[in-house]
Amino acid sequence: MFSVTRLLDVEESDRERILAEIGAAATSSGAVRTLVAPTLAGSRNGGDVLVHLRFSSEADWRSCRFDDALQDPAITRVNGAAYPGVPTRRGDGTVYRTLLLRVSPDTAADTVARFEDELASMPRYVSTIRAWQLSRVSEAVGATAWTHVFEQEFTDTAGLMGPYLMHPIHWAVVDRWFDPETTEVIIRDRVCHSFCALTAPILT
Repeated sequence: MFSVTRLLDVEESDRERILAEIGAAATSSGAVRTLVAPTLAGSRNGGDVLVHLRFSSEADWRSCRFDDALQDPAITRVNGAAYPGVPTRRGDGTVYRTLLLRVSPDTAADTVARFEDELASMPRYVSTIRAWQLSRVSEAVGATAWTHVFEQEFTDTAGLMGPYLMHPIHWAVVDRWFDPETTEVIIRDRVCHSFCALTAPILT
């Protein structure tokens, strides 16, 4: 599968219109799975509208013109990424969450591999994660050259804000890669942490 994520900052007075128009563009994009929804409170640098499209192949994405719909002047900022990957599922959830991040370019390959292994291990400890995918970015959009996307489907918002963000695997193990006060920090740019309601599985 080939995935595309876009996080849209939208003028408040135009959000309902943009949701409808971007939803229509997503439906006609040729994607096999689409999600266009307002972000929920607690998102950080996550935009007002979260868009996630899943295509059978990169060629299908390249052949569509979805990003043309993002030229509307009411859309004031776009962060996003395109990337291949295969998700893992163990159940269904009601919240989709995406994390866009950039590993510093001078990071050694073995360090990147350890970082990826630790992120990918989190679902073993956090039962509220019902589906997940960790991907390397092939094309970044926005002011930051995103290198990775970590996506999950959660049981609900409480399962994201509580068991996930507050779990020891998060703050005692994974957070050191993000903490500028540690010697192991490799994520120095602001991340995009965005989530929205989910009515049907998207990581399939």
